[in-house]
Amino acid sequence: MDVEEFGALYQRIRAELGRVVVGHADVVEGVLLAVFAGGHVLLEGVPGVGKTLMVKALAQVLGLRFSRIQFTPDLMPADVVGTNVLIQDAEGHRVLTFQPGPVFSQIVLADEINRATPKTQSALLEAMQEYAVTVAGTTYPLERPFFVLATQNPIEMEGTYPLPEAQLDRFLLKLRVPFPDRESVVQILERTTGSQVPEVQPVADAATVLRMQALVREVLAAPHVQAYVARLVEATHPQGPRPAKAARRWVRYGASPRGAQALLLAAKARALANGRAHTSAEDVRAVALPALRHRLLLNFEAEAEGVDPDQVVREVVEEVPEVAPTPAGT
Repeated sequence: MDVEEFGALYQRIRAELGRVVVGHADVVEGVLLAVFAGGHVLLEGVPGVGKTLMVKALAQVLGLRFSRIQFTPDLMPADVVGTNVLIQDAEGHRVLTFQPGPVFSQIVLADEINRATPKTQSALLEAMQEYAVTVAGTTYPLERPFFVLATQNPIEMEGTYPLPEAQLDRFLLKLRVPFPDRESVVQILERTTGSQVPEVQPVADAATVLRMQALVREVLAAPHVQAYVARLVEATHPQGPRPAKAARRWVRYGASPRGAQALLLAAKARALANGRAHTSAEDVRAVALPALRHRLLLNFEAEAEGVDPDQVVREVVEEVPEVAPTPAGT
């Protein structure tokens, strides 16, 4: 696969998703960039804005197996990853056999992930990072490609368990799904309340997705672009050598090295989607918000003043120059 073929296929996938997903062009782009960068996505939005529909349509368009896990307070880890059960074989002997859980799929929708207890949330950690599940000392690999797309409601927080930092850090991007504008609502009504509801058709398959992911990894990132990514992440740390003003004032802990990896991989995917085999600083700036917003831990002053991570990331990107300044006296 080359750059031209990737771009043509990317546009076909976007167009097919556009048949059922209305008014969320930026969110669709973010999801596709994460998928082709090989990462997971956290979708945040109020109920009814199309998060679940988007994920199901994505699985159909990419030709991948789909499973949905409805996270609730009584959900147990075994309900997610599976468990060993005692069965009787053909000879009448009782044996323990592993019954895979719904995580054994290719696109897993973790619906309302913050409604489950931390113990159940952590059941996804190994799957998201290692692409495997360990039960009773035995490790079972997951079929590739494998993606977790989780949703959460930012409004109704009663009875929820906020995702811990270690879990949030596993998501390549966090995308906010806004309420659609009036024109988009009209289009939604036209498409969903008539006699014919639009359906999507497969455009790719698992092997094609893996080839597209491999091509993203081959996109060039010049040393100055990699240095720019490193300086952006470094600037989010208030105790670091060169913190941004916003980080020094409002951040308790900045983005991790995994955040730098997410930033560069998403930038590479964006470059390829735009027909380029090299990454630019503009690509990095374009994906900085979804790649870093969930990796910043704000302090009490930020909470008191109503500052959110998006504001901090924007100010960091604005303050950090594309090219490192030359030290005085050189």
